[in-house]
Amino acid sequence: MTYRLGVDVGGTFTDLLLFNDADGNFWRHKTPSTPHDSSEGIMTGVAQICEQAGVTPADIDVFLHGTTVATNAVLEGKGARVGLVVTQGYRQVLQIARSLVPGGLAAWIVWPKPEPIARLEDTVEIKGRLDAQGQEVRPLVEDDMRAQLSTLAASGVEALTVALMNSYVDGRHEREVARIAAEIMPGIPVSLSHEVLPEMQEYERTLTTVANAAVRPLVGRYVANLRNRLRDLGMKGRISLLRSDGGLMSTEAAEERPVSLLMSGPAGGVTGALWVARNAGLKNILTLDVGGTSTDVALIENGEPRLARTTDVGHLTVRVSALDVKTVGAGGGSIAKIPELTRALRVGPESAGAVPGPAAYGRGGKLPTVTDANVVLGYLPENLLGGTFRLDRQAAHDAVQTIADGLGVSLHEAARGIIDIVNENMFGALRMISIQQGYDPRDFALMGFGGAGPLHVNAVARLMGSWPAVSPVSPGVLCALGDATTRTRTETARSFSKRFTQTSDAELAAALVQMGEQVRQSLVDDGVANAEIEIRFEADVRYHGQAFEVPMPIEVEQFASNLGLADLAERFDISHKRLFTFSMDTERELVNLRAVALGRAEELPALELVSGDGDPVAAKLRDHEMWNDGKFVPAVIYDRSKLRAGDRVEGPAVVCEMDSTTVILAGFVGNVDRFGNILINPV
Repeated sequence: MTYRLGVDVGGTFTDLLLFNDADGNFWRHKTPSTPHDSSEGIMTGVAQICEQAGVTPADIDVFLHGTTVATNAVLEGKGARVGLVVTQGYRQVLQIARSLVPGGLAAWIVWPKPEPIARLEDTVEIKGRLDAQGQEVRPLVEDDMRAQLSTLAASGVEALTVALMNSYVDGRHEREVARIAAEIMPGIPVSLSHEVLPEMQEYERTLTTVANAAVRPLVGRYVANLRNRLRDLGMKGRISLLRSDGGLMSTEAAEERPVSLLMSGPAGGVTGALWVARNAGLKNILTLDVGGTSTDVALIENGEPRLARTTDVGHLTVRVSALDVKTVGAGGGSIAKIPELTRALRVGPESAGAVPGPAAYGRGGKLPTVTDANVVLGYLPENLLGGTFRLDRQAAHDAVQTIADGLGVSLHEAARGIIDIVNENMFGALRMISIQQGYDPRDFALMGFGGAGPLHVNAVARLMGSWPAVSPVSPGVLCALGDATTRTRTETARSFSKRFTQTSDAELAAALVQMGEQVRQSLVDDGVANAEIEIRFEADVRYHGQAFEVPMPIEVEQFASNLGLADLAERFDISHKRLFTFSMDTERELVNLRAVALGRAEELPALELVSGDGDPVAAKLRDHEMWNDGKFVPAVIYDRSKLRAGDRVEGPAVVCEMDSTTVILAGFVGNVDRFGNILINPV
C-alpha cells in the first residue's frame, strides 16, 4: 500500500491527514502546535496518527508539509544577519527603496520607515559592472573583492547576498564573487540575485534576494532537523514542502530558495479547496480559511486560483510568485476588547493562540475570544475533536461577561456583537480579493474551512451573497489535504522589455522554448519523470509608459504559428478593462516572460457516501438551543459522520465532527452531496 501524509502547522493546531492511495481511506488528527519548535508538534502528531491508522512511519511513502517558519522569521525579525554585496555606487539601494508610502497623506508624517533587512553597515560595494546588454563595462578587481568580503566576514554576518547591476542578463560577475566568498567566508550561505530573481529592477531583485538570505539559515536548520527526525522515526519516503504558489519543492530546494516558502502555510488551504471543488462540481469559489489566529481568503476562478507576483509579509514585499491570499487577524482565538479611548468593541488582531488559548479551552486563558462567544451563543457544543476535548462553558460565559459589563449590555448581546464584528472583518478581507479585483462575489460559492471556517461560513455568505456556502469534509484539516494533493512545481523568469512592434512571434517562441527546457530539466533533476512534466508560460504585459504590469497566461504554440502577439494584445485589453474599468489605444509592451514546470498531479480518490432518503434523523445527536434574533430558538445537533448523501439539514442546526463544527442558521438549509460536502443555501 502507498500512504501519503499531509501536515499543516497553524498558530494553534498542527493538522495531519493520512491517505491510503490504494482505497481512498484516510485518517485525520489535530495536535496542539509547539511554536518554540514546530517539529516537536509534528513528531507528536505523526506518532499519534500512525497509531490511529495501524501503520508505522516506515509505511509512509510521501510526506508533504506546509510551514510558516520562513513567514514567522520575517514577521518576528528573527532572520539571519545578512551581508550585501552591490555594484559601486549602489550601496544605499535598500535605503532608497521605492517612494510608495502606505496609507493616506498622514502616513508621510507618522509612518515609521522599516529598517532594511540588510543594514547599511553590512553593505559593501565592489568595482566592476555590466551594461544592460550584459557587456562588461568595467572588469572586476579581485583584490577589491577580497578586501570587501573580508570586511563582511569580520563583522559577523550569517548569510551573504550578491546583487550586482544588470546581473539578470548575465550572472558571471556574481558567480565570481560567490567563488571568492566561499574561500573567505566558508560555511556562510550565499544567495545570488540572478538565480533567485533573474528580472530587471534592481531594488526588487536585491530585496527579494536579501529576504532569501535572511531566512535561509533558519529554514535550513528547521528543514534539516525535521528531515533527520523523520528519518530517525523510520520514514524513508519523499519529503516535500509546499511553496507559496501552491506547488511542491524538495527539502533540498527549500534550503536553497526558502523565499519561495513565505506563504507556504495559507497555500495549503487553497490547494485543498481546489480538490474539494472539483468533486463538488464548483468552478468559482471564494475560500474562507479561519484558524485560531487569522483568516486567509482567496479567489478561484474557473478552477484556477489567482496568482500574485509579489508576496507581502508584514512590511516586507518581495517579488515571488504566490497564491493571491489575503490575511486578516480574525480567528477563533481573536481577543475581544474595549479600548479606553473609544469605548467601542474591537475584536483582534491579538490572539490567545494555542497557549493559553480561549477561556473555554480550560488552559488558563481569561480573556474573551471569538471561540468563547460562539460557545455562549450555542454555536459550539461542549465536546470538540471527536469528544477528546471538552470545552469549559462557564469559563467562556465569565470571559464574555467582562465585555457585557464594559458595554452595559446583556451577556448574549455582547457575544453576538463579537461574532458580528469578526464576521465583518472576514467580509472586508473577501471584498479585497473579489470586488476590489473586479469580481462580483455573487458569482462565486464560499467555502469555509479551518477549525472555525464552517462556524462562520453561513453568516459571511449571507453578507457576501455568495451561494452555496460550502462546508467540506474534514474542514479542520483541509490545509493538510491541500499539502497532500498538490504537485511539484518550479519556475524561472526572464526580463524581456520590448514593445510588441519591436519583437516577433518567432523571437518569443524561441525564448519560451529555451525557458521551458530549463524548468523541465530542473524537475527532472529533482526526480520527476520527464513524461509527467507539464510546462506553462506567462508574460507580464503593460501599456507603454505604465509602471505596472498584468500577468497573462500564454501558449508557445500560438507564437510558433504567428498568432501569439495578436491574441495576447486582445486578451490583455480585456483583462485591463476588468481590473481597472478601461483599456487604452496605446502600444502594448512586454516586461517579463515566465516558464512554469509542473509535475504529475497526485490524484486522490474521493469516498462517496451511502445515499439516504433526505431525512438526517439517523445523524441526530440531541436537541439544542441557538441564539437567533435576540432569543434562543430550538435547534438540533447532528453527527456529521452519520449523514448520508442527499440529506437535508434545516437550520438552525449544528453539525459536529472530529476537527470542526458547521453552523447552519435559521432560514437556511444544508444539502449533503455524494462526497459528504454540506452545501448551504437560503430556504
